[in-house]
Amino acid sequence: MANIFLYDEFNPEDTAMMQALYSRSAKSVVEHVEKVKQSGSGKFMETFYVGYGHASIADCGSTTLFIEGISILGDKAIQDWQLYSGQETSTRYIDMSKQAIINPIGTTESKAILDTWMNFYISNQEKIQDFLMKKYPRQEGEDESMYIKAIKARGFDIMRGFLPAGITTQLSWHTNLRQAWDKIALLLHHPLPEVKETAEKILAELQKKYTHSFSHPSYEEQEAYRELTVKKYSYLNPEDDSAFRFKTNVKAEELEKYRDITDSRPTKTGLPTFLGELGSFDFDFVLDYGSFRDIQRHRNGVCRMPLLTTKLGFSNWYLEQLPDDLRLEAIDLIKEQTSAIAKLETSPEIRQYYIAIGFNIFGRVSYPLPAALYVIELRSGKAVHPSLRKLAIAMSKAVSEKFPNLKMHIDTNPDDWDVRRGLQDITIK
Repeated sequence: MANIFLYDEFNPEDTAMMQALYSRSAKSVVEHVEKVKQSGSGKFMETFYVGYGHASIADCGSTTLFIEGISILGDKAIQDWQLYSGQETSTRYIDMSKQAIINPIGTTESKAILDTWMNFYISNQEKIQDFLMKKYPRQEGEDESMYIKAIKARGFDIMRGFLPAGITTQLSWHTNLRQAWDKIALLLHHPLPEVKETAEKILAELQKKYTHSFSHPSYEEQEAYRELTVKKYSYLNPEDDSAFRFKTNVKAEELEKYRDITDSRPTKTGLPTFLGELGSFDFDFVLDYGSFRDIQRHRNGVCRMPLLTTKLGFSNWYLEQLPDDLRLEAIDLIKEQTSAIAKLETSPEIRQYYIAIGFNIFGRVSYPLPAALYVIELRSGKAVHPSLRKLAIAMSKAVSEKFPNLKMHIDTNPDDWDVRRGLQDITIK
């Protein structure tokens, strides 16, 4: 019978050492714990991880970083990593009116653009909530506090479209020591100075805490290659033909062999991951940047980071939710802001800070079959932001046309108001 031991009291380098000793010793972890206490993990990590390139040892020690005061753009740059785990501030549940905004250009004109977006966001919160209460009156039996929370959440759903991407947020990053270095090594060359500076601060903190795990030598050829790839390919530019597209290399006859497990799959249950060997589902699409942030959370595949521009216009969904007078005001606002943003003398990357996240981006994702179905099904739910939900349903229809026998659990209920949004909160008992 197996013996089970649980040691949570050690720091990441100690934990990594204890696991690494399994590869060279058949002794019990109980003895390894004593060896850690006697020798200390720092020297061990320096010798076997950094010194000899045994990077897998650093996979065994993890840490959590808490990053605050970073822009939405910087937040997304850190999360642009298939192995990312963590959480971030939700613009769908939190009033962002008091958040600082990063203004990298620092001119009167650039500040005016940011202030104009925020004035519209702040001054219309109460008006939007009153409008929504009339549109979605509280039904008999619905808890009032839950209803109010749902109304506020719906209001944030709408008004977040007018938040500039330079607004600050916060996020956590739970990572093992190896992944931390692999990602930071790329962020140090990012085209946004804010991201580079944040990466330098993160690295300094990790070097201070885990000196021997972050004492990597610098090689000129490696740094030159990282700089080339990161500066040139960090962002996916909008295409002239930014239409919805679906393509796949999955063969229907191969998928049909697994009809027993695709037909019998219950709702909220993923397909076996081995079906990923059948191929991938690739999608090109147009989506507002705010909702892109939600689909980017799915990391079992490739999700290219889009360049935020005004080229593809402002998402109609946000405008359609406004009362008539406010909609006309918003249309004029967007036109004026688009013109002001175009006059900024800066790079396309820096210009992103001044563009509201309700503007559309050109997106591209590629998922193995099980991951594709997971994303499509989850994001078709009524609690999902409506603009992303619409995309998920379009994805499901494209897949169904190609594979009519592939069972999917899609929520196509047209009603996108759900008072249960008021329950999606973290509260004190």
